[in-house]
Amino acid sequence: MLTTVHVPFDGRIFHKEAKSLARAGYDVVLIARHDKAETVGGVRIVPLSEPRNRFQRMTSVTWRLYRLAVREDADVYHFHDPELMIVGLLLKARGKKVIWDVHEHYPNSIMDKFWISKGLRRCVSKSFDLFERAVVRFFDLVIYTTPLVGARYEKLKVASARIENYPIVELSGTFDKEPQKQIIYLGVMARIRGLIEVVEAFAQVVAKHPDWQLVLVGASRPASFEDDLRALARQHGIEKNVTFIPWVPYEEKERLTSSASIGVITYLPYSNNTSCLPNKLFDYMLVGVPVVASNFPLYREVVEPSRCGLIVDPTRPEEIARAMTYLIEHPDEARAMGERGLRAVRERYNWENQSHRLCRMYEILLSTNGGQERVEGTSDCRGPAELHENGAAVLRADADRRV
Repeated sequence: MLTTVHVPFDGRIFHKEAKSLARAGYDVVLIARHDKAETVGGVRIVPLSEPRNRFQRMTSVTWRLYRLAVREDADVYHFHDPELMIVGLLLKARGKKVIWDVHEHYPNSIMDKFWISKGLRRCVSKSFDLFERAVVRFFDLVIYTTPLVGARYEKLKVASARIENYPIVELSGTFDKEPQKQIIYLGVMARIRGLIEVVEAFAQVVAKHPDWQLVLVGASRPASFEDDLRALARQHGIEKNVTFIPWVPYEEKERLTSSASIGVITYLPYSNNTSCLPNKLFDYMLVGVPVVASNFPLYREVVEPSRCGLIVDPTRPEEIARAMTYLIEHPDEARAMGERGLRAVRERYNWENQSHRLCRMYEILLSTNGGQERVEGTSDCRGPAELHENGAAVLRADADRRV
């Protein structure tokens, strides 16, 4: 597992994929930015030094990662960052099997990057799209989330498979759920994620329910954005009702979320936001918290059939406020929504189901003809994996295979 962007104990990379493969019997090594070499949860972590800036991360740190990756001499290299596509090509040239794990619709997400000037974003997005189209066919497998992201790879006719970033069910039910008068936002705080509108909506809520709190959990991008939110709260006279909590470890976010009564996930209609499902939607559902979510088609496909929350126009604070107020003033219905969301996660939207798919994809990839047959992402994968009579793949994850 290779990453220069993500923290070593990232939810998808470490807690879900790496640990699932380790439990299946693979020898898993994670090369990531960390301060020491250690083995955690059956995953051996090989540390990379922290870069001083983004340019150093994309140059010297990436070169260091490549050299460490070669030293491991793994059977499969599974990378998670678009800037590591060159590393993937170099490893493929050495005869290795390579997986490109696509976390977002990157041409769309580039259009939303605040650190790229607006005039350059379209050019950078198009250049990335052309570059990826040219190199992705050399990789053995592309893993993606959501059909909208996967459609790009289906058009390119490359081996691809859908692995959603659903929560780990075993974490639910481990906390005493005593909801407080809190509305929680969990995740990176950025303008495109609708936090300005959330604070403005919450100011309307406080006018009727002054004892409620808004808890914002996560790092701000850019860092100055937190100052903007604090200033907005002061402007509305609700600074005492808004709490900021910095980034917390993966294991702690369920504990924080379970103490809230409402989870808000009202991202604004930017291109990447509408093409991906946010992890936080399922994190709220995991602990039985009803949600207030954006009215995007992908969000509707989860929230409306599950009846686990309310859908709103994220650009309209008054609509967000009405939804928050409704859930506050109808606690029995809010509780029922939370219970239905938790049931939906336990039955469908859970990592345990996805982990079986991941292990099967590895089995296919490492089999004799692995990578030569198409792996379908919308149903169970097809390929040369050995099958039981009922069609379930036999996961023969030998310990001498290294990821």
